[in-house]
Amino acid sequence: MSDPQSAPRYVGRFAPSPSGVLHFGSLIAALGSYLHARSQQGRWLVRIDDLDPPREIPGSADSILATLDRFGLHWDGEIVWQSTRHDAYRAALEILRQQDLIYYCTCTRQRISQLGGTYDGHCRDIALGAENAAIRLRQVRPVYRFADDFQGQLHATAALAEEDFIVRRRDGLFAYNLAVVVDDHYQGVNHIVRGADLIEPTVRQISLYQHLGYPQPGYLHLPLAVNANGDKLSKQNHAPALPEGDPRPVLLKALQFLGQTVPENWQDLPLDLLLCWATEHWMPAQMPRQDAKAPADLSSAFSK
Repeated sequence: MSDPQSAPRYVGRFAPSPSGVLHFGSLIAALGSYLHARSQQGRWLVRIDDLDPPREIPGSADSILATLDRFGLHWDGEIVWQSTRHDAYRAALEILRQQDLIYYCTCTRQRISQLGGTYDGHCRDIALGAENAAIRLRQVRPVYRFADDFQGQLHATAALAEEDFIVRRRDGLFAYNLAVVVDDHYQGVNHIVRGADLIEPTVRQISLYQHLGYPQPGYLHLPLAVNANGDKLSKQNHAPALPEGDPRPVLLKALQFLGQTVPENWQDLPLDLLLCWATEHWMPAQMPRQDAKAPADLSSAFSK
């Protein structure tokens, strides 16, 4: 029997992009990851994924951090900013290059769309130069399935698992999948709680962990909050910002959305005690299963 004292300490994180203010959907992700980390007596980190300057909105990073603080979701340690981590991403690309695991690609989105949306490896063996080219991973470790601590065993289509995906964009910006893997490894994150809209990228990220020789974290993907049309709440869909004032009523709505019981005397509890109560009673198994209003990419790319 293994010694519980020898198990690594739980390290989770919340990693928003500064492309807008926090809304109810992002609060679900922040609260779920926070409660899961605190229920494990673990660390909860916050990282700002400011990887894509054209999509960033000035001031939104500060607004996100202030909102987390106002809702009592206090993080451990220093904030990591992806904009300061470019050398680490270049180093990861060099590791892949030394193993002949990356190559340049000049295929356009239009060409790939005409193929049905999945890249066909066209540039894999023609030794293109770097000019006006993206960098793709030469996929030799496809991931066809992974275990999710809430969703169960998830299976990816062969097209998704086997695709040579982009790790550095044509415009020189590093791809999300590469940066998030490098940074989670750097920060010692060993379990990731986030929304179910990120199930599909998980397959690619696990593959990158394997290509880079990093230990793989565990995953738990939360149900998604959707609007009246069945679209997930997001900045792109103009989800409203979290309201000002007392954060407790909104936190209660978030807890109820996640299937958690709430104390009857919540109005008598200050914010810190309400979060302590929620941590002590955190039960992910009580979360609702995603219904028919789930985004189409979950049902088309995966099956239970």
